[in-house]
Amino acid sequence: MPGIAVTEAITTIAEAEQRFHLRRSQTEDFFREWTENLPELSSIDRTNLDILWQRYIYHRSAGNLLESTVMLLIVSPLLAIAGLYDPPFRVKSEESIRIELSDSEETLFGRIDVLVLRDRLWVIVLESKKTMFSVWSALPQTLAYLIASPNLDRPTFGILTNGDDFLFIKLESKEYAMSQVFSPLVKQQDLEQVCKILRKLSQIVLEP
Repeated sequence: MPGIAVTEAITTIAEAEQRFHLRRSQTEDFFREWTENLPELSSIDRTNLDILWQRYIYHRSAGNLLESTVMLLIVSPLLAIAGLYDPPFRVKSEESIRIELSDSEETLFGRIDVLVLRDRLWVIVLESKKTMFSVWSALPQTLAYLIASPNLDRPTFGILTNGDDFLFIKLESKEYAMSQVFSPLVKQQDLEQVCKILRKLSQIVLEP
């Protein structure tokens, strides 16, 4: 049977939950990583984040941005500030995925603008062509991509962004949960919070 594109097969959260037998956690303790014991930022970090924010606001004020521009202006520099381009992290870009669904004998495939770091931290830039698309629109497909992780026996994390907004997600043992949506476009301090969470998650995925 030929494969089906993830973006065609999984268009709602309900479809993702049904096809992959997932459920959304209802307990606050499930995804504590985005709120507890976040690392502090140095004065240099804050200065670099302020420059990054000012630059993004300048270009964003001219109109909606393509995903490649979002990656260039804010995602890549943010990952660099957070230390995710440095050893021992390895980056894979535009990762292709393949998911076998044994109960329906279907194969899903796809390719998303994503950076995979250490196979357990996925940075996903929306496949939508402009920043006007909500981060929520990519959540069903993101669940599919996280399911394709080779390390499903351990927690896997993702961050979705369209540049304006950031959303963190955790998947573990067929259960998932999300953070609040951070909106640096509205509140500059949210960019610092996103950086802190990225550093915290990077520490977690490096744990043996």
